[in-house]
Amino acid sequence: MNPWLLFNSGPQPPADNMAVDEALLAAMPRLRQPVLRFYGWTEPAATFGYFQKYAEVAARTALRPLIRRPTGGGIVPHAADWTYSLAFPVGHDWHGLPAVASYERVHQWIQAAFARLAIATELAPCCLKTAPGACFEGYEKSDVLWHGRKIAGAAQRRNQLGLLIQGSVQPPPVPVNRSDWETALLAAARETWQVTWEPFPAEAHFSEQVTMLIHEKYSQAAYNQKR
Repeated sequence: MNPWLLFNSGPQPPADNMAVDEALLAAMPRLRQPVLRFYGWTEPAATFGYFQKYAEVAARTALRPLIRRPTGGGIVPHAADWTYSLAFPVGHDWHGLPAVASYERVHQWIQAAFARLAIATELAPCCLKTAPGACFEGYEKSDVLWHGRKIAGAAQRRNQLGLLIQGSVQPPPVPVNRSDWETALLAAARETWQVTWEPFPAEAHFSEQVTMLIHEKYSQAAYNQKR
């Protein structure tokens, strides 16, 4: 038995989505269990890596709003993509992995879910550089490819609280819906790591933390444009 928490939060505004993911990382010392979160977007937006420069991001995409992620990586467009996040506490096997290994592992999991739906993908053996700073233009080693095109990427933050992975799947143009892919992802985790899924607990403290992060951080131009 390997219990993980499942949190399907549905579509939310862009600032709210980033706030929830940061709150999940902050909750790891208290929850002490991995969390998988599925979520969507109430409006088109783009998120960009914590260390990117706002002016350069704004010049590369017409999508608005632009929200700085708590993780690294490049510009990710959000509208019809399938977004998810993972949080792991300190001491968990995933937290102890080198960044390149956790990146490969999460994409092997994505690949296994697509295989359950009879959709063949591959992990990129190396890199294809195109526009700098744009996550889905070109690809990095271990990104998920469909017919040579990147369809899944992720960004990470690992610290003394735990590990946060934020991922986006740009679904391939084949007959597949998100709910079937999510079900396949849960089944692949059960098979590979003997995961049992438990509902994410409703906590007043967690909700208060999310609200604070929305209003004091992710909805503020001063934060999103701070560099």
